[in-house]
Amino acid sequence: MLEEFHQTAVRIADALKARGQKIAVADGATGGLIAASLLTVPGALQFYVGGGVVYSLRARDVLFDLPRDAYAGMRSATTDYALLQARAIRDRFGAEWGIAESGSAGGSTHPLGVASGISVCAVVGPGVEQVRVTETASDDRIANMVTFTRAALDHLAAVLRGPD
Repeated sequence: MLEEFHQTAVRIADALKARGQKIAVADGATGGLIAASLLTVPGALQFYVGGGVVYSLRARDVLFDLPRDAYAGMRSATTDYALLQARAIRDRFGAEWGIAESGSAGGSTHPLGVASGISVCAVVGPGVEQVRVTETASDDRIANMVTFTRAALDHLAAVLRGPD
C-alpha cells in the first residue's frame, strides 16, 4: 500500500523542499497512513516535522493543546473541525504547513455519530486554507482508510502545486 502512495509523497516532498518549508500531520481515520506515506521519502526530516494520530478526544487534547471551547459548536469530520486541526498541528509543531484528516472509516459506530465512509481533509499553509471532502458510501474500513489517504495526499499535492 505505501508503494502506491510513494510517488505522490515524493512530489509533495520535492515541493516542500524547493520552498524550504515543512509540514506537520494530524491523521484521523487514515490511522497514520498520511504520515507513513510521507516518511517513505528518504531524508524526510528536510520537510516533515511530526504529527500524530488523533483517534480519541484525549489524543486531540494532548496533540493540539487547544481549550475545549475551541471546538464549541463543531462536529467531527466537518470543514471547520478539519481546518481547526490543520492550523493547530501546524502551529504546535512550528511548521509552515499543516494537514489534518477527520472522518469515519467504518466497521464500527463512530462515537460522535459520523457516518461511515466520510473524510474531510484540510491543508493550511502560507496564505492557503483548502478542504477536500471524500465520501465512499462504504463501511469497508481498510478500503476507506486507503481511499482517504489517497485523497489526502492528492489534495496536499494539488494545493502545493497551486492553481492550474
